[in-house]
Amino acid sequence: MKQYAAKRLLQLIPLLFGITFLSFAMMRLAGSDPILQQMERTGIILSQEVIEEERERMGLNQPFLVQYGSWLMGVLRGDMGTSYMSGQDVFSTFLSKLPATLLLTVLSILLTILISVPLGILSAVRHDRWLDWLIRGCSFFGSSMPNFFVGLLLMYVFSIRLGILPVISQGTDIRSALLPSLTLAIAMSAKYLRQVRAAVLEELEKEYVAGAMARGVPFPVILTGSVLRTCLSTIITLLALSAGSLLGGTAIVESIFMWDGVGKLAVDAINMRDYPMIQAYVMWMAVIYVCVNLAADLSYHLLDPRIRLGGMGK
Repeated sequence: MKQYAAKRLLQLIPLLFGITFLSFAMMRLAGSDPILQQMERTGIILSQEVIEEERERMGLNQPFLVQYGSWLMGVLRGDMGTSYMSGQDVFSTFLSKLPATLLLTVLSILLTILISVPLGILSAVRHDRWLDWLIRGCSFFGSSMPNFFVGLLLMYVFSIRLGILPVISQGTDIRSALLPSLTLAIAMSAKYLRQVRAAVLEELEKEYVAGAMARGVPFPVILTGSVLRTCLSTIITLLALSAGSLLGGTAIVESIFMWDGVGKLAVDAINMRDYPMIQAYVMWMAVIYVCVNLAADLSYHLLDPRIRLGGMGK
């Protein structure tokens, strides 16, 4: 197991460096000058000499590879630089936004599990009956509605009409996180319950299920003991994809509810051409997806004997 984990980790490390290099290059190729952008926002006119001095202070006058190497060495030392706009340390600013994103991620995943897994199983068990068609219809409508529309609809119902939840977040607490979490969960559940249904339905049609039922094994025992256990790899994949996207912050939902998380921080940084903050966000996304994929691979290795035996044979 340790050898398998080490092998997978070594395969993912070059991917991280490749992502950081490409993102760093694309931002520099964008052509926007953060000093001129700041000058336009503030309305302060700077002389060309002062602009050149600022570029030299920020290291923007150096060759691209020198800039990338300097940034990468700083990251390896735990220093992601200073924000062009606020002048604050990028790493500490980024860490201050993580608790809000982590809370939103945990609540959204829990709600997604509570909605998609039971409904997906129920839809597969009631295959081609009215309940199956109803669940699939709701899934279709849920997948068709964009996040911002779902968020505005929930905001109108629970905040404006009923008045039981705040319109915008009033801090990092569960009450303020309910509406954005539910918005994300509805969109994800609408897609994932159909995949859970397909996985369960595929297992129910296999011969071992018919054989177990012919021997008198109760259907709930077959469903929970064999079918769902076999479908765990699909469920884990869905959760891994959800965790990766949510930990990166969902910019639209966070902006609608003014949720002070990583996604909103990234949107603000992009609008202000704050390259160090954008690069920190890209680095965070890359690390998250690498770690999530590694955790999913290890989970497959533990849960599926076929993968475990294949890995041992290599």
